[in-house]
Amino acid sequence: MASGHTVLMRLVASAYSIAQKAGTIVRRVIAEGDLGIVEKTSPTDLQTKADRLAQMSICSSLARKFPKLTIIGEEDLPSEEVDQELIEDGQWEEILRKPCPSQYSTIKEEDLVVWVDPLDGTKEYTEGLLDNVTVLIGIAYEGKAIAGVINQPYYNYQNNEKQKLREHRKEAKVRRIARFLAPLVGSKEAGPGAALGRTIWGVLGLGAFGFQLKEVPAGKHIITTTRSHSNKLVTDCVTAMNPDDVLRVGGAGNKIIQLIEGKASAYVFASPGCKKWDTCAPEVILHAVGGKLTDVHGNALQYDKEVKHMNSAGVLASLRNHDYYASRVPESVKNALVP
Repeated sequence: MASGHTVLMRLVASAYSIAQKAGTIVRRVIAEGDLGIVEKTSPTDLQTKADRLAQMSICSSLARKFPKLTIIGEEDLPSEEVDQELIEDGQWEEILRKPCPSQYSTIKEEDLVVWVDPLDGTKEYTEGLLDNVTVLIGIAYEGKAIAGVINQPYYNYQNNEKQKLREHRKEAKVRRIARFLAPLVGSKEAGPGAALGRTIWGVLGLGAFGFQLKEVPAGKHIITTTRSHSNKLVTDCVTAMNPDDVLRVGGAGNKIIQLIEGKASAYVFASPGCKKWDTCAPEVILHAVGGKLTDVHGNALQYDKEVKHMNSAGVLASLRNHDYYASRVPESVKNALVP
């Protein structure tokens, strides 16, 4: 029974199961072969059937269990009856066994704001770069991101599978990729003995779970930045970091995972393109292990329900030495990005 647990921990436990359900939807849609792609504002700003179904699943499942929540999702969807098969009523019992940090023990349902990105890295998803894709559910209280869940639907989709997918991508479109993926839908294996997909979660004051924390070697400056949304400001800011290497990948959730798993030392995005649903959940995971995420001016991001959705002053994140990276942001970049 969950009745003796705090609102926050019940919400996180539910969000964990709901994110897993969304990950299953993401895998199913691409395997069925009809992504239902539409352009939103530009050719790099896409929405797929997976975005739509995953958001319906997440928001409807949360709203049924926590009717007083404020839920803000990326996709602007018409109000309609949601198919019962999209609803997830489960909760991750392991989370309910954890203690709620005392500062959050009396939070009421109506005090929480949930930011949902049902499919972070949509463009990469349409191109078969599946390891870039995440499902993000972030939870905020009094404007601060305090809990978050990240599902990676295709975690461990690697080795010969990933190489074959690259070969397909050179000449194939979505349907051929889908036919290749179809046998894996519902499978628990992808590669030798590896589970397909994983879910990371965290609560400030408690910690972050579901991964092995690793750091980039001392003295190395490896920058992760956007693959699909670059411009002169982004390039100038990345160059100013004097990087040893630059990784250009999709998805804010994916980039934060690179920081906590020792693949990159800083995430630099000097552009207003990132939104609150992109950063809320990943910020929690990073902060829970001692990292920091701000805008390019060093200001904390705000997540109250009235705040504008755009992170208009960009994103700067690091696991360690945040002050070093913040100090290297050019004044020209700061002047161009107004909070």
